Amino acid sequence: MSLTNKTRLLPWAGLGGKPCYLAGDGTGHLSRLADNMESAQLGLAGELVQEAQRVLDRRQWTPGELHLFTVQLTEALTNVHRIAVSRGARLPAPAYDDLDALDKPDDEDDGQGAAQPVQHD
Repeated sequence: MSLTNKTRLLPWAGLGGKPCYLAGDGTGHLSRLADNMESAQLGLAGELVQEAQRVLDRRQWTPGELHLFTVQLTEALTNVHRIAVSRGARLPAPAYDDLDALDKPDDEDDGQGAAQPVQHD
């Protein structure tokens, strides 16, 4: 296995809640285990969202139910956030360097006689 300069944030925390990282090409056993765990975490988060919606739709809940859902939803959101950060870090860099260029309209500064805005009185 050839190692790359890329590391992957794993979907679980280490000792003391510290993040765990994996260096490698993403094809090994630990990568597959992380993929499976991410899939399970995303599935559980989806189920929790549905259950929370059912509880909220009933408009009858106990303080204990709200506390439990708060704890579970916080855990799920933490997992989903970690997955999003991990996957985002593994995306290829954009082909452009100037993010400000995205804010300009396509016809701005093109020297092609762009349409002028019309003033209404």
